[in-house]
Amino acid sequence: MSAADRNSLKIFAGSTGQGLAQSMCDHLELLLGAAETKRFPDGELLVKLDEDVRGRDCFVVQSTSDPVNDSLVELLIFIDCLRRASAKRITAVIPYFGYARQDRKDEGRVPITAKLVANLITAAGAHRVLCMDLHAAQIQGFFDLPVDHMAAAPVLSDYFLNNRERFGRCVVVSPDVGNAKVANMYADILGVELAIVDKRRKSGSQVQIKGLIGEVEGCTVLMFDDMISTAGTVCEAAHVVMERGAVAVHVACTHALMVGKAVERLRDGPIGQVVVTDTIPIGNRLDAIADKLVTLTVAPLLGEAVHRIHHDQSISALFRNGVGVKR
Repeated sequence: MSAADRNSLKIFAGSTGQGLAQSMCDHLELLLGAAETKRFPDGELLVKLDEDVRGRDCFVVQSTSDPVNDSLVELLIFIDCLRRASAKRITAVIPYFGYARQDRKDEGRVPITAKLVANLITAAGAHRVLCMDLHAAQIQGFFDLPVDHMAAAPVLSDYFLNNRERFGRCVVVSPDVGNAKVANMYADILGVELAIVDKRRKSGSQVQIKGLIGEVEGCTVLMFDDMISTAGTVCEAAHVVMERGAVAVHVACTHALMVGKAVERLRDGPIGQVVVTDTIPIGNRLDAIADKLVTLTVAPLLGEAVHRIHHDQSISALFRNGVGVKR
């Protein structure tokens, strides 16, 4: 990166973006922006910049993950702080976008919280948003500002392509019908067959598996999803494919939410590997499945996107090899 870029481009990190932002800066050979977030005794947050950003192109990295509301408010305060410090352009880099599952009214008298969050980010003063693997791609349209929607597919697919021989005969299984397009994309990239699990959701934490479309006997099953939350879906699907003759099951996701009994289910379930990315801080949350866990970084991908945004270059050019985002 040129000296001019180092002077005009600044990357800052919120509490849930520290590790990823530092890795992005390492990739770009850039110093992480100096800022700190303080918490008052009453719980209020204060963000303070420790360097000049006037007239500069600023990016703030913050996943709105657990604690979701604190993370979201910190992001809004960070954006407001940059705006009042006269940053030329502010890009909210949101590797994991919380509230994305509340993207429509699926029953009466409920909010569309994803749209509300989009409004808040816009009102705070962001000029554009960079995010990764939104749960619902239409959320891009909730913003009245440019949104660059990235995919972790190049990172995940490269891992499985590099280990293709070790896994033997494979089949990609979609853990539910709604994920079939994404599963089909991975099946095409890996050059394997596709199967689909017929899942019916009974509640926010319970699912019921009705059947399997396709053949998995004698195969290593690969399952991909944008997130693993309670792990109920992938674990139930893993039991189904093993009952149908699969020899092993490996699951992969972009966002490792892992809430409730997720870690326990993955530890005790018939799953060989759990491949995740670092869009959400891992810390020691997943130590119980350390022997199964593979953590991949999306920092170079996001770093390249930041570089391209800064230079007004195409982001879609990063995905011209058949690897795209959920649509």
